[in-house]
Amino acid sequence: MPEEIQNPQGFLPLTPAMFHVLVALADADKHGYQIMKETEERTGGEVALSAGTLYGLIKRLLEGGLIVEPRRLRIGEDERRRTYQLTELGRRVVIAEAERLERSVALARAKRLLEPEVAR
Repeated sequence: MPEEIQNPQGFLPLTPAMFHVLVALADADKHGYQIMKETEERTGGEVALSAGTLYGLIKRLLEGGLIVEPRRLRIGEDERRRTYQLTELGRRVVIAEAERLERSVALARAKRLLEPEVAR
């Protein structure tokens, strides 16, 4: 891949949905339904991915080299069920996005926007 594509900054900013898909894959390979459920649970329902949205994102992430589809089947696993895995580039991109978001939150804190009396 060209050098600029390997630079995580070239992928930023990520959409919230794309960020959450990559976060879901950070600790283990997962299939689509697992990604949808984990994302919804971890965000308290704030991010609920439809199947159409998820598989559109998966297609873009595969094309960008951020995830891959390993061809390992577990015993008893349905061969039609596809699992997805974060690539090293994908890991660098999701870390870069998390750091970008962290800087944004720090700015809001510095402006006293997240203090309890202001937020209420």
